[in-house]
Amino acid sequence: MDYINFNTDILAESELIRLIEYHNKCYWENGEPEISDERYDELIRALRKTNPGHPLLSFVGAQKVAGSGKVVHRKPMLSLDKAYSYNEVLTWATKYARNGDEIFLIQPKYDGISANYSENILATRGDGEAGENITDKLPLIELETIGYRGPVNRPVRGEIVIRDDDFAKIYANITKKGGGSYKNSRNAVAGIMGLKDISDMVRQKAKLTLVDYNLVSYSVLFEDLQKESTWGELVAKIEELPYPLDGIVIKLADESYSESLGTTAHHPRGQIAFKFSGIRRESKILNVKWSFGKNCLTPVAEIEPVDIGGITIRNATLHNAQNIEDRDIFIGDTVMVERAGDVIPYIVEARPGENRRSAMIVDCPCCGSRLERRGPDLSCTNPECSETKVQRLYAAVRNIGIERLGEPNIRRLISVVGVRSLKDIFALKLEDILKLEGFKTKSATNLMDEIAKARMVTDYQLLAALNIPNVGPNIAKLILTEHTLDELRRLDAAELSKINGIGPERAVAVERELRLQSSLLDDLLEAVTVRNTKGSENGNLPKICFTGKMPEKRSFYHALAQERGYEPVEDVNSALSLLVADNPDSSSSKLEKARKAGIKIVSLEEWIGTTTQIPGTDSKKNKTEQLELGF
Repeated sequence: MDYINFNTDILAESELIRLIEYHNKCYWENGEPEISDERYDELIRALRKTNPGHPLLSFVGAQKVAGSGKVVHRKPMLSLDKAYSYNEVLTWATKYARNGDEIFLIQPKYDGISANYSENILATRGDGEAGENITDKLPLIELETIGYRGPVNRPVRGEIVIRDDDFAKIYANITKKGGGSYKNSRNAVAGIMGLKDISDMVRQKAKLTLVDYNLVSYSVLFEDLQKESTWGELVAKIEELPYPLDGIVIKLADESYSESLGTTAHHPRGQIAFKFSGIRRESKILNVKWSFGKNCLTPVAEIEPVDIGGITIRNATLHNAQNIEDRDIFIGDTVMVERAGDVIPYIVEARPGENRRSAMIVDCPCCGSRLERRGPDLSCTNPECSETKVQRLYAAVRNIGIERLGEPNIRRLISVVGVRSLKDIFALKLEDILKLEGFKTKSATNLMDEIAKARMVTDYQLLAALNIPNVGPNIAKLILTEHTLDELRRLDAAELSKINGIGPERAVAVERELRLQSSLLDDLLEAVTVRNTKGSENGNLPKICFTGKMPEKRSFYHALAQERGYEPVEDVNSALSLLVADNPDSSSSKLEKARKAGIKIVSLEEWIGTTTQIPGTDSKKNKTEQLELGF
């Protein structure tokens, strides 16, 4: 029997069962899957069609680990239903969205071992109801949660993984039990968690990471989720994260509503997992165009149209100049194109074609200046290059939290109003916005309100807005948990390289850019009020959660809470400072959980109406803001 190249259309039920049981063992017990998740789900769908009641259909897999006994989860850790295309995600979201303002959370789906830490016990997911006690593995594990990175010391649900940078740096020198090295990070996690004695791993300084499921989370309205471009941006952001991933989790932000939908025997209805697939098709490179980003140019191959997953693909990313050189890619080559995550097409292999032409360029396609090689990328050397300025300013306003200024309006602000930097954005007046095509009084006022709200900013948003190479919001946040911006500016590259999340190459870039952009940063610090990340892991920034139906969109209250010095969260746990409810007397799950934990509960009206001054903000102007009294 062929366990790899099977055709589900011709398999009998007994053969389907054998294949599913075989691949369950490969994945869960051996930690070495032989087929993709998509192929495995083909088997599941075929069995469901043949025998809808078969026990294998409700099987919840559990990684084989060396534990010290069973731990029953207070709240089950169920698997998630799966989608393999954007259309499947949209179909699910349409089914459960109550209106266009329904908020969905988009989070990474980590590729490791699910775990829960509570009451000083670390346990795997197991069958969802009970898992294995793996508390003895804690010496190897570091927790990454919101505002904190260190020993596992607080309640959390997440995934045990090995960060990409840790696997490259640490595991090259680690020998597994029995000899040899680990082939990949997932294989390493499975192998280490299966050890009864971890002393040798401790000696070799092996490191695992428990990533809080809520560490990275993007909120999106249903009306925006219906735009494939928005979906593509979200997928791209998540794919850049430094963790092993196998998909994306999409869930309803309203926890009470989500829980009211209930569960099947296998999964909650209020969440779904989008699985990265790898559909490949052959094509030919017709031309290569170079598109501008905030710091470099990205090569995009124009290919002969090819159908992948029901969508006609005409372009595929080539990533960077180094990729083109390393893989010897030329215009005219025959290529294999993959649509990872069913969204972003890229070239995975190439074969020499006839009449090959170089895909590389030497001059900027916008201003004609000579391009410079910076690491794997090509960058324009002209600081006045109009296209580079557009992309850097667009990235800056996104990082600072101004969503209404798309790339077309950035171009108009530059050409019509004379805007040159983020400092000029904060200096805009209503009459400046009204000069732009398409803006009326109401839309211009809304944009001005959003710019005003962006003046209350976290230090990591401000650092990310400087467009330092390879320093986005997530890396900026890691850096600023150890130092304030002011402290960061006084460090040299050698000192910077010792900070979590930087490393030698980033350190050089951070030192250079903080020096070159010192005047701009001073101007920005005059224009905004900064909340420091350093110290917030100790609870200096109170957490707030909203529940129930409210007059405005949930994003409105989240923005208001951030202005007033709170960190909005979606879940009720012991770290929560305040729960704001439309009806505090309700018996919803969030309210019941808050009552049991002794968390303060107030009505929306009470929260809106009581204010005082914000604590813990840092501004050269010592601005006074408002914060709810005593919460």
